Amino acid sequence: MSVTQARRESGVQHMKWWGWGVEGVGFHYHDKPAFAPFVRFAVGLDLDTAAPVEPPAFESISVSPSVAPPELVSVLAAIVGEDRVTDDDLERVVHTYGKSLRDLVRIRANRIERSPDLVVYPGSEDEVQRVVDAVVAANAVLIPFGGGSNIAGSLEPLPQETRPVVSLDMGRLRRVLEIDEDSGLARIEAGALGPDLEAQLAERGWTLGHFPDSFTHSTLGGWVATRSSGMQSDKYGDIADIVRGLHVARPGGMLVLRPLPSTSTGPSLREMILGSEGRLGVITEVTVQVHRVPEKRDIYAYFFRDWESGLKAMQAIAESDAAPSVTRISDARESAFSLSTSKESRGFSKFAQNALMGLLKRRGWNLDEICLSFIGYEGAAEHAKRQKSLVDAIVKKHGGIGVGKGPGVLYDQKKFDTPYLRDFLLDRGAAGDVSETAAPWSRLKPLYDGVVAAANRAFEQIGIKGWIMCHLSHSYHSGACLYFTFSFVFGDDPLGEYDVVKSAVQQAFIDNGGTLSHHHAVGLEHAPWMEQDVSKAGVELLGDLFSAADPTSALNPGKILAR
Repeated sequence: MSVTQARRESGVQHMKWWGWGVEGVGFHYHDKPAFAPFVRFAVGLDLDTAAPVEPPAFESISVSPSVAPPELVSVLAAIVGEDRVTDDDLERVVHTYGKSLRDLVRIRANRIERSPDLVVYPGSEDEVQRVVDAVVAANAVLIPFGGGSNIAGSLEPLPQETRPVVSLDMGRLRRVLEIDEDSGLARIEAGALGPDLEAQLAERGWTLGHFPDSFTHSTLGGWVATRSSGMQSDKYGDIADIVRGLHVARPGGMLVLRPLPSTSTGPSLREMILGSEGRLGVITEVTVQVHRVPEKRDIYAYFFRDWESGLKAMQAIAESDAAPSVTRISDARESAFSLSTSKESRGFSKFAQNALMGLLKRRGWNLDEICLSFIGYEGAAEHAKRQKSLVDAIVKKHGGIGVGKGPGVLYDQKKFDTPYLRDFLLDRGAAGDVSETAAPWSRLKPLYDGVVAAANRAFEQIGIKGWIMCHLSHSYHSGACLYFTFSFVFGDDPLGEYDVVKSAVQQAFIDNGGTLSHHHAVGLEHAPWMEQDVSKAGVELLGDLFSAADPTSALNPGKILAR
């Protein structure tokens, strides 16, 4: 049996090697009449004439021969089984990159500088520990791999790496092991994909409540390793709030952090592992706070006159007694984009939509400035009703208007589809990418203005028509996350042009009081801004931690810091 067959029989399924998601699923626009005109207006791309490029044939991809020594292969095979260790070219390519724009441009262009030499599929925590020890003893490199959805360069081997590189695929470790129903704590293996763990929890009436954009193709261990946030973090918290206990396979032994409510035992080891991207060990098991599946869950849509009034409303909600599960608002540009992806309205729906727009015009609203917001309510029916009442009063005070649950249903249906749109544009020679940040409420509007201005200067610098849009996606008492999407049609140097825009956006985050990343992690992509974000002393402290914890740099070297 080939390892690919064995992987599939054990239920480990990967995304397609050249793009997001699975074969046969993608974004389509022919039933969305406003989409093609919007794209033409935003970035000058004519979808009627821009024929999509066919995906590359795998036979066209060049993969350097594996340099794994036979002794290492034998040792690993003795641990996990011969059919769970492979140097198959397709397997190695699948485990080379994540799914960032940079990753997909390179892989489609046959630019693979360094692939893992081996891919290993352990089936237990004990096997993971033994693999870690074997790789370190062999003076090789180990890179943990969950769902492969990372967009920060956290998965790829360093191009200059001469030691053997082993990709440790956690896909077989996907069980919910135990639920402590008195405490609302669940022990879950780190390789569990979002849909798998939610299905197992739901069988017993529980939910984790963590739903990042990558939910369908990312794992619990990956969420922890990158400090992920979910769409319902206003209620359930970011992954850092959800994690209570951890098992981490480190050279020489398993780090075990028990799921205690709170401790005063020195610097937090739990916090050290959160966001560590595999540099401190391989996360094998996570104990998380879970919640009963809510009796009621609704997403309502609201319109605000403009971005500034919408931001003020989101701040007021965060400061109030209201406890919604989702507070999200898009700027005017993203609102226009969202409306362009809707299917054609007919009958009463079309009448109601026209009537609403007529009402807003009569109120003196500029329809080019309106901002669309989604706010969610969960819990017992009376609780959800109470939350909506509190929020509705705040929305009204800030001049907003509720437009019902219909758009919220569409939001729920499409919330995991955004990466497919990125691939749709890439197929037609255009970039579509994201960068996110967080800042205090007092800095959000200046931060937003600074980022938009920096992106537009970058578009001008490379001589193209570009588009940048934004939404507020996660709220806290002191501030919020701003999530930017930018797009442009590639010229002669796709990655060079991309670097100009991406760097401008990231630098604008720092220059305007934001962090370099709110939930996409650091990896290689954001590492150049670490010192500006956490200070020189902070970088030195992190470097000392990594050096002491991993003196041979065997564990995913180069990520977060280039040392």
